[in-house]
Amino acid sequence: MSVIETTTMSYVFPAAQCDLDLSLGDKGMLNAITYGGTIASAFMWGFIFDTMGRKRPLIAGFLLDGIFAVLSGFSQNVTFLMVMKFFGGFIMNGPYAALTTYLCELHEGKYRSRMPIFAGLSMSIGTIYLPFLASFILPMNFKLILADYLVLHSWSLFLLLNALPALMGGMIFFFLPETPKFLMTMGRNEQALKVFQMIYSLNTGKPKETYPIKILINEPKANHRNEPESFLLKGWRQISPLFAQPFLGVFILVCSLQLFMTMGQNTLRLWLPQLFQAINDYKFFNNGTSSTLCNMLSVIQPTNETEECFVNFDNSEVYVNSMIVSAVSVVAYVIVTAVVNVLGRNTLLKILGLVASGCAVGIYFSPHSDIALIFIAGFNSLSNIGSKVILVVVVDFFPTTLRTMTVSLVMMCGRGAAMIGNIIFPKLLEMGCGPPFFSMASLFFVCFCLSFLLPKPKENFV
Repeated sequence: MSVIETTTMSYVFPAAQCDLDLSLGDKGMLNAITYGGTIASAFMWGFIFDTMGRKRPLIAGFLLDGIFAVLSGFSQNVTFLMVMKFFGGFIMNGPYAALTTYLCELHEGKYRSRMPIFAGLSMSIGTIYLPFLASFILPMNFKLILADYLVLHSWSLFLLLNALPALMGGMIFFFLPETPKFLMTMGRNEQALKVFQMIYSLNTGKPKETYPIKILINEPKANHRNEPESFLLKGWRQISPLFAQPFLGVFILVCSLQLFMTMGQNTLRLWLPQLFQAINDYKFFNNGTSSTLCNMLSVIQPTNETEECFVNFDNSEVYVNSMIVSAVSVVAYVIVTAVVNVLGRNTLLKILGLVASGCAVGIYFSPHSDIALIFIAGFNSLSNIGSKVILVVVVDFFPTTLRTMTVSLVMMCGRGAAMIGNIIFPKLLEMGCGPPFFSMASLFFVCFCLSFLLPKPKENFV
């Protein structure tokens, strides 16, 4: 659901640029504003999930996100669309961060490191779904007048349909349990045992009563005081351990890694459909011939000439290229899931950072659109996986009562960087072809260097 919330606008831009009179700066802001919403809600959601549990806030988060997605489909101007995307990001930040914790807490230690990567795999599948749906809806180019000030276009329908996954996700969670780990931490062992029995029955097909464990040990309860406290005081008491040893050093390091990696990954990822559209438009205006990537990107750079707004709806290549990039990510996730425990989290991060940096340089030097596509697919896959591996590190190093808060704050750092990156990226494009891609390469080389500072994973937190 998170990938849909952050990525839909990337496919809307080419179709809506005339209807909404979008400039490069507007497109950057529309990409960035969702991340602005996630930053605004990071602290709130972390506190809610670490005190109220995982299930109920997940239900509320997904359903509310679906409602804002529906409202965005009725946008008639850039301002209203930005407001809806901001609130969509505000709501979606919590469920996305908590989903990683939810999956990890439902699995034992030997499978836990794979869960964020499985979540990333599902996101990659979602990135295939988006261009697939866009290839049917956006070229329709219809105009449906519902009222004097309410007109729907093909891109409006695209946004409306993308509300369905969030609404369905919220309904699915009605039938899923709370995590037994959270229940035990809250001292609710009887409820936790019932969840274990249900999972046992589903996995084995045997009756719940045959579950061999009858009594659960008493875990240290989360420190909730009886006297009245303000929301801010409760929140500070919840996160204060992060700013002291033994967590402070690792917390700063994973925040830095997520900051640089997410800035690079989510900036280029959200501009890919626009870059593919530029390649497609160049071929459209040049009798189908290709050229170097820099020559083809010149069609989206602003000029001093006043030109009539034009939308090229003959853009099947845009969606095919997007689906290829996403399919490569799916394959990469499958491979990494199999080798993550063999290589180790830290070694994997080093490999991902260095190779992704090389792919970003390769994009700039691509002599042909097909070569550029190969490097883009490589960069997107490796950077996407890298951001999920960092969440595995968080699960390894932080205890149950801090995990969701830590994930939320770490992702706040990354998304803040992604917001800045999407605002800066169009400025870099206006400067020329080199600055965007060499900037991406530099970010990932820094991640490669920082990964050497990570300590060995601990297994004592469950």
